[in-house]
Amino acid sequence: MSHVEAVLRRVGIALLASACAVLLCSTRPARAWGDEGHEVIGLIADYYLEPGVRARVLELLGEDDTGLVERDMAHESTWADKYRDSDRDGDKRRYLGTRDWHFVDLEITGLDVNRACCSRQPLPAGVTASVGPAQDCIIDKIDQFYAELENPATPQAERRVALQFLLHLVGDLHQPLHASDDHDQGGNRKLASGEGIGLNNLHHDWDVEFVKRLGASDTDIAQRLTARITEADRARWSSGTPLDWALETYAVSKQHAYGMLPAPGGGSRYELSQAYLEDATRVTAEQLSKAGVRLASMLNHALE
Repeated sequence: MSHVEAVLRRVGIALLASACAVLLCSTRPARAWGDEGHEVIGLIADYYLEPGVRARVLELLGEDDTGLVERDMAHESTWADKYRDSDRDGDKRRYLGTRDWHFVDLEITGLDVNRACCSRQPLPAGVTASVGPAQDCIIDKIDQFYAELENPATPQAERRVALQFLLHLVGDLHQPLHASDDHDQGGNRKLASGEGIGLNNLHHDWDVEFVKRLGASDTDIAQRLTARITEADRARWSSGTPLDWALETYAVSKQHAYGMLPAPGGGSRYELSQAYLEDATRVTAEQLSKAGVRLASMLNHALE
């Protein structure tokens, strides 16, 4: 067993123990931006990395021996989902231990960050972020993993895992239905369809369908979006904290993802109008762009 495998096995055992604790906040299916959306974010972030930082990122990712994804930024941006789901049909240690880290249920009927983030408890002394409590929210996990990546004293294996989670979670934080909830598991309980989009849950549409409308491939979409990002955009988007970004995404969701929904029809199904589809596609483009810029900014600061 390699050193990294040993670390991940230790992580899995600790996460299972944590997952068995009393739930302090809600849980729900956690999947955001399908692979294509995350790869777009990874490609945008890679474009804005300082050369020395890019080299350090690739050095760390080159040590990934889990075999779950290819070891480049775009594919590693999907690693946290692959890691979480790798034992979903087995003992579920990784699945139960990390699934809640991918979202924050900020209710559109009453904003309460403290409740949504499980009372915002700090990591216990001596506990690494990758072994942190199963019941934690994406805002705090990003802060924890960033602190580890920034600290040169963090063990190399943990620093690499921190990078892998950051590549993914910063993206998740910008998916509108991963930072909001309407007592519907982030849109998972709302069925919707529209022109060119079959009947799915609303969460799936924001994960996948609206991303597809932006271009033919992850590379194509990333190139198009990067070409539209101005220096003023970069400066504006790079400021703030994960909490600020979560509240911003929450507002986007409240105004657009939920706010523009038509009244449900028969069977509580939503027929998405052309105006909704066009607005959601525009919002998706901006959210992917913000996520890529902010991820690059975090990595440039942590690894400069």
